[in-house]
Amino acid sequence: MSSSPFLRSVREFMLVRRYSLRTIKSYLYWIKYYVVFHKKQYPMQLSASEVESFLTFLVVDRNVSAATQSIALNALVFLYGKFLNQPDIRTVQQ
Repeated sequence: MSSSPFLRSVREFMLVRRYSLRTIKSYLYWIKYYVVFHKKQYPMQLSASEVESFLTFLVVDRNVSAATQSIALNALVFLYGKFLNQPDIRTVQQ
């Protein structure tokens, strides 16, 4: 897995809560992609507009399916809602 302490903590958080290994792998992929897409900024520094720009990038530039976009969105909802305890991403400070 990644050497990122942040991603390791997300993985451990999910393992403790008994998420399936496939879900963990998928969510970590999309969370890492999201962070790298935004030039490795910490997710708490990003707002709803950055989430929207990432999802738009996936559709427009990567041409992903609606199902794939949904999985990426679910990973980000988990990241902000469960892991970072920011259920309403609009409350995240920039």
